[in-house]
Amino acid sequence: MAPNDPVHMRGPVLVRREKGGERTTTDQRLLDKNQDTDWLHTDPWRVLRIQSEFVNGFGALAEMPDAVSVFGSARTRPGDPAYEQAVELGRALTEAGYAVVTGGGPGQMEAANKGAWEANGRSVGLGIELPEEQGLNRWVDLGLHFRYFFIRKTMFVKYTQAFVCTPGGFGTLDEFFEAITLVQTDKITRFPIVLLGVDFWAPLADWIRGTLAEQGMISASDLDLFLVTDSVSEAVEYICEAHHRAAQTAEDREDLYGEEHRGVER
Repeated sequence: MAPNDPVHMRGPVLVRREKGGERTTTDQRLLDKNQDTDWLHTDPWRVLRIQSEFVNGFGALAEMPDAVSVFGSARTRPGDPAYEQAVELGRALTEAGYAVVTGGGPGQMEAANKGAWEANGRSVGLGIELPEEQGLNRWVDLGLHFRYFFIRKTMFVKYTQAFVCTPGGFGTLDEFFEAITLVQTDKITRFPIVLLGVDFWAPLADWIRGTLAEQGMISASDLDLFLVTDSVSEAVEYICEAHHRAAQTAEDREDLYGEEHRGVER
């Protein structure tokens, strides 16, 4: 027997057996100038903020050329070998035809943006709201500021063709492990991931190889998902070759589809 309880509609939502529900309409609450503004901080309102951040990001980055994300510590300073190498990396990526995308902050991010900017390339910063505001570094010529980490991460993955991790802390490790997980699980098309700085990254690579792979936590083939190198030129060459292979695969797939389509037409 179907329930006979009164049915209330809250917009598209059906509510049955409501206890002490709203006694006003949505329009009435919207137009009430004396209403409490706590609703601005509720989850439904946050959904709109989230949506707007996605829209802003998609709109700003939609026509960006091929790009590479560069991650690294915000704490290094000019003169530090890692900082100077990141400047070299930004310059080399630009000369190879890539835009450079960073988190927009200081340190390694600033260095990569500086290298791209000095080489007259596209220098992009995707900033994030933090308790201690950092702002975007002065070498960014296209900048976006995000409230939510997961939206910012989506932009890094969607609009760049490779990740390069220079020496960094938890944030850099987070980007590395998320990227390699997305590739490993086929959530995104495989793209090159580079750990730049052998002395810094070798202990992590050894642990991945000697513990994770050795104990069967990952497949041996997963060790091929990233490159550890000290050489900026090797890193850029690795990225270019992977990009070329991906483009060739897409072209071959298109040719195959075209032949099949023509066969159907005949």
